[in-house]
Amino acid sequence: MYEEAEYDIAGFSVGVVDADRIIDGRSIAPGDAIIGMRSSGVHSNGFSLVRKVLLEQAGLKLDDEVAELGGTLGSNLLTPTRIYVKSCLALIEKMEVKGFVHVTGGGFYDNIPRILPEGTAAQIEYGSWPVPPIFTLIEEKGAISKKDMFRTFNMGIGMIAIVKNENAVKAIHALEEAGESAFLIGRVTSGSKDVQFGGVSWE
Repeated sequence: MYEEAEYDIAGFSVGVVDADRIIDGRSIAPGDAIIGMRSSGVHSNGFSLVRKVLLEQAGLKLDDEVAELGGTLGSNLLTPTRIYVKSCLALIEKMEVKGFVHVTGGGFYDNIPRILPEGTAAQIEYGSWPVPPIFTLIEEKGAISKKDMFRTFNMGIGMIAIVKNENAVKAIHALEEAGESAFLIGRVTSGSKDVQFGGVSWE
């Protein structure tokens, strides 16, 4: 039962697209650029693990001031999920986008392969974007491996666009004009629809 002062809101949206404008990833090829758009934080996934690690194991409270977060734990965790629809629509008006990836539950390892055609893989360059401190806090307090962090959380990248390599800089500028912080985070390679990380090893 809800208290009188409480409320709960849920919403959804439905989109339609002409068949000849569907972006399904089939044209993705080795050499294509992987562009990441900054997330606003944890977004809407992984909260069971967040609660277990930060509230139960670490004993933090939502109103605790956490220096590295620049405020309370609760205010950081309640940062609204960033919505990318307007930025993505602006991008496809300026160039061919071969694929979009929403980085949600399942993180990088489960979501990126869904858009990759057979014979391709994703090479992500670790360190090519800033990882928000909330994820470092979760990793350290829970003694969670980086691989498991990238399998569970967005790690600072909430949406990915895949474009031709020659359009990478133009895509970043277009996204920045639309209000995003965007980064070249990797390339498409030949492979078996998996995700590999360059610049670091945590196998």
